[in-house]
Amino acid sequence: MPYLMINDAARFTDFVKKVFDAELSFTRMREDNSTVMHSEVQIAGSTIMFCETTEQWKTATANMFVYVEKADETFKKAIEAGSKVIMELTDQPYGRSGGITDPFGNVWWITSVK
Repeated sequence: MPYLMINDAARFTDFVKKVFDAELSFTRMREDNSTVMHSEVQIAGSTIMFCETTEQWKTATANMFVYVEKADETFKKAIEAGSKVIMELTDQPYGRSGGITDPFGNVWWITSVK
């Protein structure tokens, strides 16, 4: 499972909930009670762990491939939530697929199986 170190980790939680219907399964905040020390979300049974970037833990993003029921809907949600298109949705031999970069620097390949 990926472990992301990102800027504005709290906003990342909102992003994955809105775009991928993720469920927050765990969060621990730092002593300041506003910085994410460690969080986990579930997307279709897969866990993504993440934390806020710090002086010690520099930004570390990832490329992720995610299957969704309706690629067109999810892709649109991602764009509305501030993502940039890196590959428009197209029909591929393996399904309907496209790529975005989220506002946190992660690349997501959004795909629905035909």
